[in-house]
Amino acid sequence: MKELKDMTIGIANDHAGTELKFYLMEQLKNKFKEIKNFGTDSTDSCDYPDFAHPLANAVEKGECDFGIAICGTGNGICMTCNKHQGIRAGLSWQPEIARLARAHNNANILGLPARFVTKTVAMEIVEAFFSTDFEGGRHERRINKIPVK
Repeated sequence: MKELKDMTIGIANDHAGTELKFYLMEQLKNKFKEIKNFGTDSTDSCDYPDFAHPLANAVEKGECDFGIAICGTGNGICMTCNKHQGIRAGLSWQPEIARLARAHNNANILGLPARFVTKTVAMEIVEAFFSTDFEGGRHERRINKIPVK
C-alpha cells in the first residue's frame, strides 16, 4: 500500500454523517495528500446514493485511492457503493472489523455508521483501516469471485 501522505481519499456522507465527516476530515487533513469531499455539508435530509455513486466512481477510476462512506447505519451507503463492480465497501463499527475488511477482503471503501459509533471510535476504525494491508493469498482467490461477470 502507498504511504498515506501520497494517497488521495474520498469521503461521502448523507445528512446523518455530516458531523462525523467534518470531524474525520479535520483529524486526517495532514495525513493524506488530498481528501475529496463527495458528501453533503448540510444536516438537511438527503439521499445517500447521490453521494455514494460519485465516491465509488472516483475510487473505481483511480481518482481516489480509497474512500470513506458515512450514513446513519452505514448500510445504505455501503450497499450503494457495492453496486459498482470495482468496489468492496466494508461496514465497520469496531477497529478489528476494519482491519479484517482490508486484510481479508481488500476493501477499498470504509463504511461507517454515524449514529452508532462515537467520534473517537470512528477515528480508531479509520486508523485500523488505513494501517492494514491486504494479505492476498487465499483471500485473493475469494475476492476475484465477487464481481458479477
